[in-house]
Amino acid sequence: MVADDTPTAVPGGDAWAKESALLAWFRERGSVLVGFSGGVDSAYLACVAVDALGAERVLAVIGKSASYPMEQWARAREVADRFGVPVLEVDTHEMDDPRYAANPVNRCYFCKTELWSQLVPVARARGLAVVVDGTNADDLSDHRPGRVAAAEHAVRSPLAELGFTKADIRALSRARDIPTWAQPSSPCLSSRLPYGTAVTPLRLARVEAAERALRAQGITGDLRVRFYGETARVELGAPELVEWNTPERRRSLHDAVTGAGFTFVELDLRGFRSGSLNIANPEPPRVEVLA
Repeated sequence: MVADDTPTAVPGGDAWAKESALLAWFRERGSVLVGFSGGVDSAYLACVAVDALGAERVLAVIGKSASYPMEQWARAREVADRFGVPVLEVDTHEMDDPRYAANPVNRCYFCKTELWSQLVPVARARGLAVVVDGTNADDLSDHRPGRVAAAEHAVRSPLAELGFTKADIRALSRARDIPTWAQPSSPCLSSRLPYGTAVTPLRLARVEAAERALRAQGITGDLRVRFYGETARVELGAPELVEWNTPERRRSLHDAVTGAGFTFVELDLRGFRSGSLNIANPEPPRVEVLA
């Protein structure tokens, strides 16, 4: 899988300087618990933490729930096994919180509150000095209600604090041969449901199955299947939108998504837009119904 923002060059001097600062940041703390989703940011963060502190003073914790894609879990375990990152898995129960399930615009606050309420006690029990997440500097410009929950639980974001951009992290991950370096971003499955549409395990499973089916068709770049009841709206990265917007391939998209349980399928001609549900004045939909 290759993201549209994949770097084509080796890290510059500024990126290496940031990594040196990150290594020093970890060494100053002495031990760390990393909130570990297996995405680009947390994978890099966990690997650098082990480099700085040694595996015995690092714990990467995966919070598992119905909103966490199994494909991402597999990547998290792959990175951990390859780079010697100690991992603990805990079940999180945000789906049991009616405030989260109602899917308000601050849904992520309730999710992260549940996550950090589970992880911070683990860090305390094990004598780990600090809990960190993979928020980077680019994330600070987006709608991130989960940041409030992190602050309330004294969770630090060293990538953001030290000015790491997503491009920095991808380039430095590539230099370290971390396999997530070119991986498309993959937020929780609940982000595929418009605000106000209740989050249920069945709906998340249908979205996950549709995205898995599209990956099996050979789509490797940015991809989202947005849930609109019986209708799925497919967003593809710009290169693949061109590649897949042909009669034969539109039929393949349709069959893959309806096979996952949707009745109707739309292709969003605007293409993939990260955080599209957070745009205050979104561009009017331009969709093509697939049949």
